Amino acid sequence: MIYTCTLNPSVDYVVEAQQIELRKLNRATKTAYFPGGKGINVSRVLKRLHVHNVALGFIGGFTGQFIADELKREHILTDFIAVPGQTRLNIKLKGEKETEINGEGPVISNEHKEAMIDKIKQLKKGDILVLAGSLPPSVDDTFYVTMIEEAKKRRVSVVVDTSGNALKQAIAYEPFLLKPNQTELGELFGTHIHSRHQIIEYGKKLIDNGVQHVIVSLAGDGAILFHKDVILIAQAPKGIVKNSVGAGDSMVAGFLAAYVNEASLEEAFRYSVAAGSATAFSEDLCTEEEVHRLLGEVNITRMEDRV
Repeated sequence: MIYTCTLNPSVDYVVEAQQIELRKLNRATKTAYFPGGKGINVSRVLKRLHVHNVALGFIGGFTGQFIADELKREHILTDFIAVPGQTRLNIKLKGEKETEINGEGPVISNEHKEAMIDKIKQLKKGDILVLAGSLPPSVDDTFYVTMIEEAKKRRVSVVVDTSGNALKQAIAYEPFLLKPNQTELGELFGTHIHSRHQIIEYGKKLIDNGVQHVIVSLAGDGAILFHKDVILIAQAPKGIVKNSVGAGDSMVAGFLAAYVNEASLEEAFRYSVAAGSATAFSEDLCTEEEVHRLLGEVNITRMEDRV
């Protein structure tokens, strides 16, 4: 079973306006609410790709209930921990340019953190745990490490899609998959990456440090997958980008959906890039039909020689 864990989920409130002017009354032309958070996005895409999964995380208040209700409506299994306070509300303003305002998450007590660790202890060999997204302000970076340690004890495969120190600390535990973008990859090594040569150099270092799979997302320029035996470079399909939220999460979901169905590494990577692109070209997260339509447009080349 795949378990996604979103420690700091959100309700994403998307507001579209023809023009947004400060200090004036602005009227929306379109609004929408979506359950948000990177792990929740992975759960939603996995379900659309017919892969059963369970969403874990902390939720609170009416915003948290909205997330629980929406996932139930989409027939996604959940095992959330209810906490005091409100799950954060993130505002996405779409005018001539896109602006995001992210709220703060609720305070997570030690009791609630221990309850989450207890859930991780119930996982078993062969399960996959996806740790995705930011941490609530009241939870320090080491909590991800604690979760990874408990998962590894039970021979659970761990996927990590976060940033900063939490991502850096995860490397030592040889996760099944890391999915940094180009900026996050540079941050891991204290540098700024400006070329494909640098991406390949630092992606190899992650594999040499024991990470099993690394997918570096490059937005419209595609993605690069690193494995101990091969490096795969994908050219993304062409299309009109409508949505920058959730494309990376869709890549994680696409890769896992193909992997659990025993696809080859190259096909799993192709599915990953198609899923990410399908979300970027959609108003919401991708659908299975959109992913399959783009599969043939994902061109992959191999770099066999890793010397």
